[in-house]
Amino acid sequence: MRPLTANENVRLLVWSHVREFAVPTSMIESATARRTVGDWAGACAAARVDVDLNLRALGRTHGRQFAAQVRADLRHLAPDLLRWHFPRIAPDGLVRPGLTVSLARYPPTADSGGPVHLVARTPPAWAAAGQRIGLALWEPARPGDGAGLHPHPRPDRRFRLDLHRHLWDVRRAGELGERSGGGEPAREQLSGFAVDRWAAEAALLLRADGCADGVVTVRLGTRRRLVLDVGTGTLTAAPPRGGGRERPVLPDAAIRVLPDLELLRAGMIDADRLHPLVASALVPDHRPAGTSRGPDTNHARLVECRGATHRIGVVDGVLVPLDHDPDEIRREELLVALGGTALPCLRVIDVAHRQPESLVDVRALLDHGDTAGALAAVEELLGPDVLLRSGALRDELEEAVRRRVAHGLFRAGLAGSGPGPASRDTRRRDVRSHPRHAIAR
Repeated sequence: MRPLTANENVRLLVWSHVREFAVPTSMIESATARRTVGDWAGACAAARVDVDLNLRALGRTHGRQFAAQVRADLRHLAPDLLRWHFPRIAPDGLVRPGLTVSLARYPPTADSGGPVHLVARTPPAWAAAGQRIGLALWEPARPGDGAGLHPHPRPDRRFRLDLHRHLWDVRRAGELGERSGGGEPAREQLSGFAVDRWAAEAALLLRADGCADGVVTVRLGTRRRLVLDVGTGTLTAAPPRGGGRERPVLPDAAIRVLPDLELLRAGMIDADRLHPLVASALVPDHRPAGTSRGPDTNHARLVECRGATHRIGVVDGVLVPLDHDPDEIRREELLVALGGTALPCLRVIDVAHRQPESLVDVRALLDHGDTAGALAAVEELLGPDVLLRSGALRDELEEAVRRRVAHGLFRAGLAGSGPGPASRDTRRRDVRSHPRHAIAR
């Protein structure tokens, strides 16, 4: 195993964080169960994917054959796998906002003005609560039709999956091992990039776009671009910014080694934590353990208090010490009000509300749209049906509700810009893939 560079280490920590929180096992299991019985719409609902197209109306406007093509792709779409591989941003690994990704490209129809695309869209950052993805059709003749207030309704040249169906189509998922970029890079300075796959992927791009010129742009970063000549296999520095703007751009999915493969090699994830379709492609001999990664809600809360082990539990919706009588609690609360030190049991309850150790995990679950997982984590911490006191936990849940309202307004076309993040702590938070991992400082 070769050592990781600092940049790779941070990148893999972000992806490990994504694998921990972004696509929970419950979502994968539910979406898979519905997809395998032919309920593609139910699978999308389970994976928090909104379907913004009507197949019956599509048959009337574009013909039955066209609608049948789209229907076949939707039936083989694994929306949880799409979410697994969707482009993301640092530091929290959230889905890239305001993006339109082409999933499939169909021949032009009589009035489409060019090829029609099945696209996946993410809302702008201010309306990204729930981390939902929308499915729609895009036509050159009607570039903004049905996109509502979306800032970039046109399919993005850099982020496209129509040439990478193995990242969302179950019929092609087996290609993942071959196209993951697992070969060793030819240049040490390009570590982490799938250099050995670039020529083949570029050839696919040129054929798909009908380009006679065998030259493509490879974008390595914001200010770092290369030009690949497919015919000769040579790499040269790209011209100054703005030059070669019309040159085909190698899709981002083809440039880097698959994150899951890098995580496996670095020992930062095991096959049981991979999406089942990814695990079967990357680790063919792996046999799933068959256990869920969900939280253990039967966790008992015990506290060492003045030489004895005491219990804390929920009574009438309130987290209380069970081994202290009410009179003792009232005396201790009065003592605290006068400046004294609280009982250990009372201190644990106060910290659980105001500075819980699991707040980072709860916040991550909320950020990635897993409201059910976040509530389960709160219940594990405080107990079911607990009444939250003022504090960090309550603030995060209230903020999540406000952001969901903003997303609803965006979906309904009732708001064109969102509130600034002033009410949210915008300081960069530690990215954790697991409690045992931490970013090297």
